[in-house]
Amino acid sequence: MAGTMPHAIFVETGIDEGATVAAYAAELPGCAVFAATDGEATNEMPRRVGRFVDWLRAAGEQAPTFVGDNWYEVERAAAGDGKRASFSLDDLPPSDDEFDRYLHWLELARELLADHLDAVGDAAPPAALERIASQDLALAAQLGATPTEPTGSPVDRLYSARDLLTAALEAAGAMGDGVRRAVRLAIADDLRLADQLRGAPS
Repeated sequence: MAGTMPHAIFVETGIDEGATVAAYAAELPGCAVFAATDGEATNEMPRRVGRFVDWLRAAGEQAPTFVGDNWYEVERAAAGDGKRASFSLDDLPPSDDEFDRYLHWLELARELLADHLDAVGDAAPPAALERIASQDLALAAQLGATPTEPTGSPVDRLYSARDLLTAALEAAGAMGDGVRRAVRLAIADDLRLADQLRGAPS
């Protein structure tokens, strides 16, 4: 029966200078909905989870099966001062198996974004690319890396920042402080931009 199993949502407010709210599926790091209001974001979560799981399975990944569509908010935090929000679950280190799985999801998200960037070419929005690159550099620094400012085109800078974040995650390992948050944000934002580039709802 639909709605019989509760599933947790984290809500992040204040994104895009206050214009956007994000809802994250706690059980699927990187599965997120970005919308103008928290109601829109949380209401869309069952459909987003379905698309996320389908995406993972199409890539050959084992993805969980969810019983019911009762997704509800359990925690809320605000982005601010250029920093994205953290949630209590972010403080819990993933297991080694989870960490490896999440890094693979991040790789899949990057491949999807790269495909869409190749498809649109110069039409990719530079501001969005710069925003993700800047965030990746910040996340890498929080994981202990020493970032250098990337050079080249916006796409080149994005890929450079992505490589630095991957190296920082691998160096930190599953027990590194902030690895769950870094993976959650990196996957979510890659998929968000990929959706925007293909004209799908985010």
